[in-house]
Amino acid sequence: MSDEPVIRFDDVSKVYSLPGGDVVALDHVTLTVEPGEFVAVMGPSGSGKSTLLNLMGCLDVPTSGRIFINGEEISRMSDDVLTRLRRNHIGFIFQQFNLIPLLSALENVEFPVVLTERRGESRERAIRVLRSMDLEEELFSHKPSELSGGQQQRVAIARALVNEPELLLCDEPTGNLDTKTGTAIMDLLRLENGEGKTIVMVTHDPKVAEYAHRHIRIVDGRLV
Repeated sequence: MSDEPVIRFDDVSKVYSLPGGDVVALDHVTLTVEPGEFVAVMGPSGSGKSTLLNLMGCLDVPTSGRIFINGEEISRMSDDVLTRLRRNHIGFIFQQFNLIPLLSALENVEFPVVLTERRGESRERAIRVLRSMDLEEELFSHKPSELSGGQQQRVAIARALVNEPELLLCDEPTGNLDTKTGTAIMDLLRLENGEGKTIVMVTHDPKVAEYAHRHIRIVDGRLV
C-alpha cells in the first residue's frame, strides 16, 4: 500500500460565478484521506458536500489550491490521464443510481469494462461482481425500470466496483432506499472497505455515518 494519501487537498477553494454574484462552495479546505479509510462527509444542505466529492472524483477543478490523488497533482494531468484515472481508479455511487435505462443490469455493469483494454473479459467480470452483490441471476437481464430501488443500487455498486477501483465516492448512497434496504447496501460497502477499498461517503443520516471510521463536517464551505 502506498505511503501517500489517496486524496490530499491543499488550501482548496471552489467559487462559482453566477449572475447574482459569486458563490463560494468550498473555502480554503485542507484535508487528507488515507488508504483504507472509510470517511463520512456531513453537513447541512448547500454546505459544499457534493462539491467536495466532485473535486475528489476529478469531475470538477478547484478555483484555487491543489488536489493530489495518490501523490500526483491533478492539475498537471492531461485530459486523457484524468479520464483513465476516473475510469480505472475511482468508483462513483450516486443517490439517483444513474443507470443507463436502455441497458440491462448486466450490460450496465459491463459497460465500464468495455471502455478499457480489458474489454475481452467484460462479461465474465460483470457477472462475477453482480453475483457478489447478492442480486438474483434472473434479474441480470432486467432493465433498471424493472428493478426495485435496492436492486438498482446493487447494480450501481457493481458497476462502480467492476474496474476494481482503489477509491469509492458515494453521494447519499441510501438516500432513495428504505431503512432495511439501506442497511443491506451499507453492509455491502462495509465489506468492500474491509477488503481494502478507500471510501468517502456524503450522507445526512447519522446512522449511515456510523459505518465510517472518521467524520468530516462541512458548513458554508469550511471544515468545522
